[in-house]
Amino acid sequence: MNTDQLQLKIALTQLKGIGYKKAMILISELGSLEKLFAFSVNELHKETGFSKKLLMEMDRKNALEIAHREMEFIMKNNVQVHFILDESYPRRLKQCVDPPLLIYTKGNVDLNPARTIAIVGTRDATDYGKDLCQLLVADLAEAGVQVISGLAYGIDICAHKACLSKDLQTIGVLGNGLSSIYPANHRKIADQMLYNGGLISEFLSFTKPDRENFPMRNRIVAGMADATIVIESKQGGGSLITAELALDYNRDVFAFPGNVTSPSSEGCNQLIRESKAHLVSSGQDVLKFMGWQNSSTNKAAQTTLLLDLEPEEMEIVEQLDGSIEHIDVLALRMKKPVSALNVLLLTMEIKGLIRSFPGSKYGLLTA
Repeated sequence: MNTDQLQLKIALTQLKGIGYKKAMILISELGSLEKLFAFSVNELHKETGFSKKLLMEMDRKNALEIAHREMEFIMKNNVQVHFILDESYPRRLKQCVDPPLLIYTKGNVDLNPARTIAIVGTRDATDYGKDLCQLLVADLAEAGVQVISGLAYGIDICAHKACLSKDLQTIGVLGNGLSSIYPANHRKIADQMLYNGGLISEFLSFTKPDRENFPMRNRIVAGMADATIVIESKQGGGSLITAELALDYNRDVFAFPGNVTSPSSEGCNQLIRESKAHLVSSGQDVLKFMGWQNSSTNKAAQTTLLLDLEPEEMEIVEQLDGSIEHIDVLALRMKKPVSALNVLLLTMEIKGLIRSFPGSKYGLLTA
């Protein structure tokens, strides 16, 4: 671990007035984080075009001091840090329009699994919802699908417990820093999750679980998953926010229907009624929709398709191996005009070999 670089990455996230988009511009224009913290305001203005007012208000000195204090916690508590430009950073989050610049993790976490699902729902789960959750996780376990949730009361903690009982990797995304567990009653479960999964947070270690943090937490839950499943949700519940975020990220959303007179099912029924979620009655429905059944057959079929590819199509496969790329990046690497590349990408998408993502990005469609 390069501690100097790590401190600069953390400091970047603490600059006042600098979000994801401005941070990416700074990195692109300057070419290194060292310059961002070493250059004078005049030099930064000349190199980036940012206003001197904004550059002065960033308060780089304070950001570095905060980062230094955070480094002590990281080193002492075996916390892993993943910056958006690192290979270890979750590739699914990179596809989102508003990814966190940096995430902190604890445990044995696979941030880029082949298959991953978010399970969310009401904090006031009924026996019906808890039973559905356990049955769902049992089906997902058969297909080796990682489960993400928010470690909250109700459906969240039910999903994590069910995963532990099935030896299935599960990840809890926190709305606070890694120095504490919220709610505190879930500390024992969180500790168990560290052995096959773990905890994720974008917040500094001592950040409290304030109300405004949870919508930010929800976007990570939705952004890290291939699809989101809602099990019981009240009207206007936080689970609906996660579902809406998943839709914004061009991810699939599933919901279990419930009794029309039950407040705990109003949200799910609404998602289904408004065609925002696919109605499912079991985990098998989800696996079938996602194409995760008969995986060996799928892989064999995909291998056959690969053998029949034209040289230019095979080059695209090689460029996209394990990554999500913008069409402009592909065009630059392959030295082809975007118009011609568009035709190739559309053909490969129809063949079921690649998938398009928001923002003109493409990735391989894994079997």
